[in-house]
Amino acid sequence: MFDQIISLENLLTAWYEFRNGKRSKPDVQEFEYTLEDNIFQLHRELVAGTYQHTSYHQFRLSDPKPRIISKATVRDRILHKAIYRILYPAFDTTFIYDSYSCRDYKGTHAAFLRTKQIARKVSRNYTGQCWALKCDVRKFFDSVDHEILMGLLEERIHDEKMMGLLAGIIRSFEFKPGQGMPLGNLTSQLFANVYLDPLDKFVKHQLKIKYYLRYADDFIFFADNPDELMGYFIEVARFLRTELKLQVHPNKTILRKLKWGIDFVGYMAFAHHDLPRRKTADRIVRGLESSIAQEDENVESRYQSYLGYLSHVDSFGRKSQLAKMMGYATDPAEVKK
Repeated sequence: MFDQIISLENLLTAWYEFRNGKRSKPDVQEFEYTLEDNIFQLHRELVAGTYQHTSYHQFRLSDPKPRIISKATVRDRILHKAIYRILYPAFDTTFIYDSYSCRDYKGTHAAFLRTKQIARKVSRNYTGQCWALKCDVRKFFDSVDHEILMGLLEERIHDEKMMGLLAGIIRSFEFKPGQGMPLGNLTSQLFANVYLDPLDKFVKHQLKIKYYLRYADDFIFFADNPDELMGYFIEVARFLRTELKLQVHPNKTILRKLKWGIDFVGYMAFAHHDLPRRKTADRIVRGLESSIAQEDENVESRYQSYLGYLSHVDSFGRKSQLAKMMGYATDPAEVKK
């Protein structure tokens, strides 16, 4: 596995995949200017065991809440991509079906469709009750314990060189001593699923909870009565605390029934219709207003992206609002396209 990751072929493939959509960035252009020298130098250091992960550039991003993003150098991000290309397929087959974040064909839309499917089953085709309990891990990325993560990786990777390389990446960032993962790393996406996989297995195999799904550090349970869900919550909170050194966010544990609307992955699911989450829809309007005001050259692609989000739910009013902002037709037949 280590030799496969550090091969020149894999490093070059990782580079070409990495640069998509980034070729106008100054740091990417600088790396590409002496591409062959840079790739060969990275390869030599990996072969010799002298590679050292460099420091991060940090910046603040509001999407929607303020977050600190830690951005690695181009060279380090290419290595992250090279690692991800090989490790992701090896780990993905071990995850439960209802884990949806950062997996092929399992994005937010797939997670929402599954939410709808489960709600329909639990409510017996909307003739009975369906309750949902949504939980959020408090400061997940900042709280990941390095030793626990390393132990979970070692269960699948029996290659000393590979583990040494991963240890260098994991320990290149700390929020507190011995814990934390950078939001900006591609490897962090995979490591997040590896870290929370024991939670998924505990829920499905030990608690034997039938209706559960997780998207990143948000997870949701379904049942036909609220008492059953609160029983699940107690066991899961204990497992997170004792086994993974994580805490459930006290202000983001939400119990709702289907007729009130189930809020998950940016959408609101009801029995016979679906809506965009109000805060998300409002943020979309503000984002488009800002792009138009700044005469952003990417305003059209941003608009199309927003339409893509809204296309999965009942949102004629919001689509009309965005179309008017863009100066486009607001005829119902046109807006629905």
